[in-house]
Amino acid sequence: MNRTTRLYALVEELRAAAPRPLTVAALAARFEVSTRTVQRDLQSLMESGVPVRTTPGRGGGWTIDPAMTLPPIHFTADEASALAAALAAADTSAPYSGAARTAYQKIAASMTGPASAAARELAVRIVALPSRTDSAVRVTVEQAVTHTMVLRLSYIDGAGHESDRVVEPAGLLTASGRWYLIAWCRTRRAGRGFRLDRIAAAAPTGEQARPHDLAELLLGSAAAGAVRPTALASLAPGPDS
Repeated sequence: MNRTTRLYALVEELRAAAPRPLTVAALAARFEVSTRTVQRDLQSLMESGVPVRTTPGRGGGWTIDPAMTLPPIHFTADEASALAAALAAADTSAPYSGAARTAYQKIAASMTGPASAAARELAVRIVALPSRTDSAVRVTVEQAVTHTMVLRLSYIDGAGHESDRVVEPAGLLTASGRWYLIAWCRTRRAGRGFRLDRIAAAAPTGEQARPHDLAELLLGSAAAGAVRPTALASLAPGPDS
Protein backbone atom coordinates (compact mmCIF):
# COMPACT_ATOMS: atom_id res chain seq x y z
CA MET A 1 0.00 0.00 0.00
CA ASN A 2 1.52 3.33 -1.05
CA ARG A 3 1.49 6.35 1.26
CA THR A 4 -1.36 8.20 -0.47
CA THR A 5 -3.61 5.14 -0.27
CA ARG A 6 -2.64 4.63 3.36
CA LEU A 7 -3.49 8.23 4.27
CA TYR A 8 -7.01 7.82 2.88
CA ALA A 9 -7.33 4.45 4.60
CA LEU A 10 -6.23 6.01 7.92
CA VAL A 11 -8.99 8.60 7.65
CA GLU A 12 -11.60 5.91 6.95
CA GLU A 13 -10.33 3.76 9.82
CA LEU A 14 -10.68 6.70 12.21
CA ARG A 15 -14.12 7.57 10.79
CA ALA A 16 -15.33 4.00 11.31
CA ALA A 17 -14.17 3.96 14.93
CA ALA A 18 -15.31 7.50 15.86
CA PRO A 19 -15.84 8.73 18.49
CA ARG A 20 -13.74 5.91 20.00
CA PRO A 21 -10.01 6.78 19.81
CA LEU A 22 -7.49 4.42 18.20
CA THR A 23 -3.92 4.10 19.39
CA VAL A 24 -0.90 4.50 17.14
CA ALA A 25 0.07 0.92 17.94
CA ALA A 26 -3.33 -0.40 16.83
CA LEU A 27 -3.17 1.60 13.59
CA ALA A 28 0.39 0.42 12.92
CA ALA A 29 -0.69 -3.19 13.34
CA ARG A 30 -3.74 -2.64 11.12
CA PHE A 31 -1.67 -1.27 8.22
CA GLU A 32 1.45 -3.36 8.91
CA VAL A 33 3.80 -0.40 9.24
CA SER A 34 5.88 1.02 12.07
CA THR A 35 4.43 3.26 14.77
CA ARG A 36 6.81 5.99 13.57
CA THR A 37 5.27 5.79 10.08
CA VAL A 38 1.74 6.04 11.47
CA GLN A 39 2.73 8.97 13.69
CA ARG A 40 4.20 10.78 10.67
CA ASP A 41 1.10 10.06 8.57
CA LEU A 42 -1.24 11.35 11.26
CA GLN A 43 0.81 14.51 11.62
CA SER A 44 0.63 15.04 7.84
CA LEU A 45 -3.15 14.65 7.93
CA MET A 46 -3.40 17.19 10.73
CA GLU A 47 -1.18 19.70 8.88
CA SER A 48 -3.26 19.32 5.71
CA GLY A 49 -6.43 20.32 7.58
CA VAL A 50 -8.01 16.92 8.23
CA PRO A 51 -9.77 17.20 11.65
CA VAL A 52 -7.78 14.51 13.45
CA ARG A 53 -6.70 15.04 17.03
CA THR A 54 -4.95 13.15 19.76
CA THR A 55 -5.96 12.65 23.38
CA PRO A 56 -3.05 11.82 25.72
CA GLY A 57 -3.16 9.47 28.69
CA ARG A 58 -4.77 6.15 29.50
CA GLY A 59 -7.65 5.39 27.16
CA GLY A 60 -6.50 8.08 24.76
CA GLY A 61 -5.45 7.91 21.15
CA TRP A 62 -6.29 9.44 17.80
CA THR A 63 -9.81 10.41 16.75
CA ILE A 64 -11.51 12.25 13.89
CA ASP A 65 -14.66 14.34 13.77
CA PRO A 66 -16.79 12.44 11.20
CA ALA A 67 -19.05 15.46 10.73
CA MET A 68 -16.09 17.49 9.44
CA THR A 69 -14.99 15.10 6.67
CA LEU A 70 -16.55 13.60 3.57
CA PRO A 71 -16.80 9.92 2.71
CA PRO A 72 -14.74 8.77 -0.31
CA ILE A 73 -15.91 10.31 -3.59
CA HIS A 74 -15.02 8.53 -6.81
CA PHE A 75 -14.24 10.95 -9.64
CA THR A 76 -13.55 10.01 -13.23
CA ALA A 77 -10.10 10.97 -14.51
CA ASP A 78 -11.64 13.87 -16.48
CA GLU A 79 -13.58 15.12 -13.44
CA ALA A 80 -10.52 14.97 -11.20
CA SER A 81 -8.40 16.76 -13.84
CA ALA A 82 -11.00 19.52 -14.23
CA LEU A 83 -11.29 20.02 -10.47
CA ALA A 84 -7.53 20.03 -9.96
CA ALA A 85 -7.03 22.55 -12.76
CA ALA A 86 -9.81 24.86 -11.56
CA LEU A 87 -8.62 24.78 -7.96
CA ALA A 88 -4.99 25.29 -8.93
CA ALA A 89 -5.93 28.41 -10.86
CA ALA A 90 -7.95 29.93 -8.03
CA ASP A 91 -6.94 33.55 -7.47
CA THR A 92 -5.04 33.68 -4.17
CA SER A 93 -6.94 36.85 -3.25
CA ALA A 94 -10.37 35.33 -3.98
CA PRO A 95 -12.65 34.20 -1.14
CA TYR A 96 -11.96 30.67 0.12
CA SER A 97 -8.78 30.39 -1.96
CA GLY A 98 -6.94 28.87 1.01
CA ALA A 99 -9.39 25.96 1.17
CA ALA A 100 -9.26 25.67 -2.64
CA ARG A 101 -5.47 25.35 -2.49
CA THR A 102 -5.51 22.52 0.08
CA ALA A 103 -8.34 20.79 -1.83
CA TYR A 104 -6.20 20.91 -4.97
CA GLN A 105 -3.27 19.39 -3.10
CA LYS A 106 -5.47 16.52 -1.87
CA ILE A 107 -6.89 15.81 -5.31
CA ALA A 108 -3.45 16.01 -6.95
CA ALA A 109 -1.98 13.68 -4.31
CA SER A 110 -4.68 11.09 -4.96
CA MET A 111 -3.99 10.95 -8.72
CA THR A 112 -1.31 8.77 -10.24
CA GLY A 113 -0.01 7.88 -13.68
CA PRO A 114 -1.51 9.47 -16.83
CA ALA A 115 -4.39 11.09 -14.91
CA SER A 116 -1.96 12.95 -12.66
CA ALA A 117 0.18 14.09 -15.59
CA ALA A 118 -2.91 15.28 -17.51
CA ALA A 119 -4.19 17.28 -14.52
CA ARG A 120 -0.85 18.98 -13.97
CA GLU A 121 -0.48 19.74 -17.69
CA LEU A 122 -3.94 21.32 -17.75
CA ALA A 123 -3.31 23.30 -14.57
CA VAL A 124 -0.18 25.02 -15.91
CA ARG A 125 -2.15 26.27 -18.94
CA ILE A 126 -4.61 28.26 -16.80
CA VAL A 127 -3.57 31.64 -15.43
CA ALA A 128 -5.33 34.45 -13.59
CA LEU A 129 -4.66 38.10 -12.90
CA PRO A 130 -5.02 38.45 -9.11
CA SER A 131 -6.69 41.41 -7.49
CA ARG A 132 -5.04 43.26 -4.61
CA THR A 133 -7.27 42.17 -1.77
CA ASP A 134 -5.48 42.14 1.57
CA SER A 135 -5.28 38.56 2.87
CA ALA A 136 -6.43 39.56 6.36
CA VAL A 137 -9.47 41.32 4.87
CA ARG A 138 -10.25 38.31 2.67
CA VAL A 139 -10.14 35.87 5.59
CA THR A 140 -12.31 38.13 7.77
CA VAL A 141 -14.90 38.47 5.00
CA GLU A 142 -14.87 34.70 4.39
CA GLN A 143 -15.58 33.99 8.03
CA ALA A 144 -18.28 36.66 8.25
CA VAL A 145 -20.12 35.26 5.23
CA THR A 146 -19.75 31.67 6.41
CA HIS A 147 -20.99 32.40 9.93
CA THR A 148 -23.30 35.35 9.09
CA MET A 149 -21.54 37.80 11.39
CA VAL A 150 -21.75 41.60 11.38
CA LEU A 151 -18.63 43.36 10.11
CA ARG A 152 -17.14 46.80 10.64
CA LEU A 153 -15.48 48.00 7.44
CA SER A 154 -13.19 50.81 6.44
CA TYR A 155 -14.14 51.24 2.78
CA ILE A 156 -12.68 53.36 -0.03
CA ASP A 157 -15.16 54.18 -2.80
CA GLY A 158 -14.44 54.78 -6.48
CA ALA A 159 -13.71 58.47 -5.85
CA GLY A 160 -11.10 57.63 -3.20
CA HIS A 161 -13.25 58.67 -0.22
CA GLU A 162 -12.90 56.48 2.86
CA SER A 163 -15.79 55.77 5.21
CA ASP A 164 -16.57 53.48 8.11
CA ARG A 165 -19.46 51.05 7.62
CA VAL A 166 -21.22 48.46 9.73
CA VAL A 167 -22.63 45.77 7.47
CA GLU A 168 -24.63 42.54 7.63
CA PRO A 169 -23.18 40.13 5.02
CA ALA A 170 -25.58 38.37 2.65
CA GLY A 171 -23.21 36.80 0.13
CA LEU A 172 -20.46 37.24 -2.42
CA LEU A 173 -20.65 38.36 -6.05
CA THR A 174 -18.04 37.91 -8.75
CA ALA A 175 -18.26 40.13 -11.82
CA SER A 176 -15.74 41.16 -14.47
CA GLY A 177 -12.87 39.64 -12.53
CA ARG A 178 -13.77 41.44 -9.29
CA TRP A 179 -15.19 40.10 -6.03
CA TYR A 180 -17.82 41.99 -4.04
CA LEU A 181 -19.24 41.54 -0.57
CA ILE A 182 -23.01 42.01 -0.85
CA ALA A 183 -24.41 43.21 2.46
CA TRP A 184 -27.02 45.29 4.22
CA CYS A 185 -25.24 48.52 5.11
CA ARG A 186 -26.49 49.85 8.44
CA THR A 187 -24.79 53.16 7.75
CA ARG A 188 -26.67 53.71 4.45
CA ARG A 189 -29.72 51.64 5.51
CA ALA A 190 -29.69 49.85 2.16
CA GLY A 191 -28.16 46.93 0.30
CA ARG A 192 -24.65 47.65 -0.97
CA GLY A 193 -21.84 45.90 -2.82
CA PHE A 194 -18.32 46.38 -1.46
CA ARG A 195 -15.39 45.56 -3.73
CA LEU A 196 -13.03 43.39 -1.74
CA ASP A 197 -9.95 45.16 -3.05
CA ARG A 198 -11.35 48.49 -1.81
CA ILE A 199 -11.92 47.29 1.76
CA ALA A 200 -9.01 48.83 3.66
CA ALA A 201 -9.84 47.04 6.91
CA ALA A 202 -12.45 44.61 8.19
CA ALA A 203 -13.16 43.55 11.76
CA PRO A 204 -15.81 41.23 13.19
CA THR A 205 -18.13 42.76 15.78
CA GLY A 206 -19.06 39.43 17.35
CA GLU A 207 -22.74 40.12 16.60
CA GLN A 208 -24.87 37.68 14.62
CA ALA A 209 -26.27 39.29 11.48
CA ARG A 210 -29.92 39.15 10.48
CA PRO A 211 -30.70 36.95 7.46
CA HIS A 212 -30.98 38.86 4.18
CA ASP A 213 -32.11 37.69 0.75
CA LEU A 214 -29.19 38.14 -1.62
CA ALA A 215 -31.41 38.66 -4.68
CA GLU A 216 -33.39 41.41 -2.93
CA LEU A 217 -30.23 43.27 -1.99
CA LEU A 218 -29.12 43.16 -5.63
CA LEU A 219 -32.40 44.61 -6.94
CA GLY A 220 -31.88 48.00 -8.51
CA SER A 221 -28.12 47.48 -8.80
CA ALA A 222 -25.98 46.74 -11.83
CA ALA A 223 -25.84 43.13 -10.61
CA ALA A 224 -29.62 42.60 -10.50
CA GLY A 225 -29.29 39.87 -13.13
CA ALA A 226 -26.66 37.88 -11.23
CA VAL A 227 -27.18 34.12 -11.26
CA ARG A 228 -25.69 31.35 -9.19
CA PRO A 229 -22.88 29.48 -11.01
CA THR A 230 -24.22 26.30 -12.62
CA ALA A 231 -21.91 24.10 -10.56
CA LEU A 232 -23.32 25.57 -7.33
CA ALA A 233 -26.98 25.82 -8.29
CA SER A 234 -27.78 22.25 -7.21
CA LEU A 235 -26.38 22.95 -3.72
CA ALA A 236 -28.81 25.81 -3.02
CA PRO A 237 -32.13 25.17 -1.25
CA GLY A 238 -35.25 25.31 -3.36
CA PRO A 239 -38.04 27.88 -2.98
CA ASP A 240 -39.90 25.59 -0.53
CA SER A 241 -36.88 24.94 1.71
